[in-house]
Amino acid sequence: MHQKQVIIGLSNPKSASNVGATLRAAGCYGVDKVIYTGTRYDRAVKLNTDTKKMKSQIALLGVSHLLENKEAQTKVICVDLIEGAIPLPNFEHPDNALYLFGPEDGTLSQSLIDSADAVVYIPTQGCMNLAATVNVVLYDRLAKSAQHQTNNQLIRDSRDNNNRVKIKNKKGQ
Repeated sequence: MHQKQVIIGLSNPKSASNVGATLRAAGCYGVDKVIYTGTRYDRAVKLNTDTKKMKSQIALLGVSHLLENKEAQTKVICVDLIEGAIPLPNFEHPDNALYLFGPEDGTLSQSLIDSADAVVYIPTQGCMNLAATVNVVLYDRLAKSAQHQTNNQLIRDSRDNNNRVKIKNKKGQ
């Protein structure tokens, strides 16, 4: 049995805040690594929003091409507003996935779209922020899997240190 691997690929991200928020999402949803192309992130990295310090837990790698070093069993999933794409609610996530996201002010290249195993879009009115899109796709993957936990221990392990609120028993429950 092979181990599942999830990678996020960002095409020339412009905003360090979106990359930081993507790293936070990657940590929350168990992503193995985040890769990116381009030079804009490297210039903007001084504005750091990686508030959970996920860079120390999840690899963030600059690459020359998003498909370099892709393993054969990994499926390439482009996420963008592309005509003919599959609506995310209808999409079945593969075990091993490389999810590719375009830049905040552009789109994925035609060559990436052409090499994808699937192209998916989130059926919203208008386009979403890059990090928000990453969060929605990863949540959809989690929600459709049998991997997620649904217990109070997960809540205790995940919540902020200042949160100790509990639901008290109510009449009728």
